[in-house]
Amino acid sequence: MGVAALNPFRRRRAQQADLLALAGRLSTARSPLGDALWRLRRNPVAMAALAVLALIVLVCVAGPWVSRWDLNTTDALSPNRAPSLKHWLGTDFLGRDILARLMSAGRISLSVGLASVLLSVVIGYLAGAVAGYLGGLADAVIMRAADLVMTIPTLPLLIILGAVLSELKVPPDQRIYLVIVMLSLPNWVTVARLVRSQILSLRERDFMVATEVLGLSLYRRLFHHLLPNTVPILIVVATVGVASAILNEAYLSYLGLGVVPPTPSWGNMMDTANSFVDFQRRPWLWVPPGVAIFLTVVAINMLGDGLRDALDPKMKR
Repeated sequence: MGVAALNPFRRRRAQQADLLALAGRLSTARSPLGDALWRLRRNPVAMAALAVLALIVLVCVAGPWVSRWDLNTTDALSPNRAPSLKHWLGTDFLGRDILARLMSAGRISLSVGLASVLLSVVIGYLAGAVAGYLGGLADAVIMRAADLVMTIPTLPLLIILGAVLSELKVPPDQRIYLVIVMLSLPNWVTVARLVRSQILSLRERDFMVATEVLGLSLYRRLFHHLLPNTVPILIVVATVGVASAILNEAYLSYLGLGVVPPTPSWGNMMDTANSFVDFQRRPWLWVPPGVAIFLTVVAINMLGDGLRDALDPKMKR
């Protein structure tokens, strides 16, 4: 009888111990953002890509300040010189230091990529939110406009717009801003369609029904409760979009339709090797900007894959 009487007491002690252990686990549980960062840190490929990208950005931002050469400083006695101790990556046809121009061009290429993606995300975010939440005529108009833009091939469209800018003889310092707008035009469609699909699935959830029952304003329902739930997928799309924008800028600048000299970019630096002799005998003219574009695009794409897996494990391949 004594043992039987002790069993309920032991069960209560065991339940209390389980509750205390559960409370301890809950107190040390990570937030959704902390959990995503923890998963990202456990991805060695994504962390290596982040390290490479951070190094490229650091060199491009800080390098021109510590370089002994200015990007437009010419050396008439040293045109098309191979790499040496004086010029680590050689000189171009005007005797300008390739390394100094490479670092300054990185600022332009990265800035154009980031700014164009930011503009396309803002436009696509608002268009997708209006189309998905309001529906009806607004949804039909925005989605038909998106379908129309998607039917136009991106690269031919950019080439035509770049040719128009060249025909209008836009000054180089103003042309950069127009190139940013050009690159954002085809990319807002993807963002708008993704945001719209997310909102269509989220607006019928219980928490959104509760916001309507509570009588919250449209602004609070949209910007405080609905759109924040679409941020993870936007981060992934924006990260991968930067790589695409950098490539598109390089295409246009290589063809002389994007960022034009004297403003340097990785694309128009490769355009200096525009003859077979330069391509065969002077690889220092085109290899450094080509390698910079390759490393940047690959690092951004790998980081985008890691962010996708960290922010939404259900999408992990």
